[in-house]
Amino acid sequence: MRRRLDGPLTPPVSDFSVMSGRGWGREERLRRFEAWITSVHGEVIHTPRADWTRVLARVLADKGIRRLALGRAHPVAAEARAALAEAGVTLVDADRPVEAWWETLFHEVEAGLTSTAGGVAETGSLWLWPTPDEPRLLSLVPPIHIAVLDAEAVEDTLFEVMERHGWAAGMPTNALLISGPSKTADIEQTLAYGVHGPRELVVLLRH
Repeated sequence: MRRRLDGPLTPPVSDFSVMSGRGWGREERLRRFEAWITSVHGEVIHTPRADWTRVLARVLADKGIRRLALGRAHPVAAEARAALAEAGVTLVDADRPVEAWWETLFHEVEAGLTSTAGGVAETGSLWLWPTPDEPRLLSLVPPIHIAVLDAEAVEDTLFEVMERHGWAAGMPTNALLISGPSKTADIEQTLAYGVHGPRELVVLLRH
């Protein structure tokens, strides 16, 4: 193919306008994000930024969560650790090789807390870039995933997220797009939740 008789192929001009240009305002983005993610059993809890750790503590108490896995370095993890220090919740360190805590992770941890890099209004999705401080297993293994999302980080489309944040210039080994709790319809085409991962997704949406 490199020695085509009529010369090299010229790539066609790509029109990406169908993937962007929604023009939604902030409130419309948030409305669409919440509508889509709750339509597949995601739970969105609005919270003032200054008060989000109190809301987190209430969610843990309401759901009976006593063992919470989280990182250390990210500000979300650091604030949560400080707020929960006297809350009677066992904080499980996630910033270590999985071999050192896999039994605790798979059999004892009741929820995982993560930050998010942003959200996509068009699909009701969160996007996460895992790090050694917040490994991907933190959002994929525990029965409940609690994700902290800033309202201003919700953008119209995935295309605009990829462009604005320079995904082409460098991506992590795993970029996670999360649009609700784990679900599958492999068995008799019946949709079931929580089969291969978290049965609940709770989004703390900070304003």
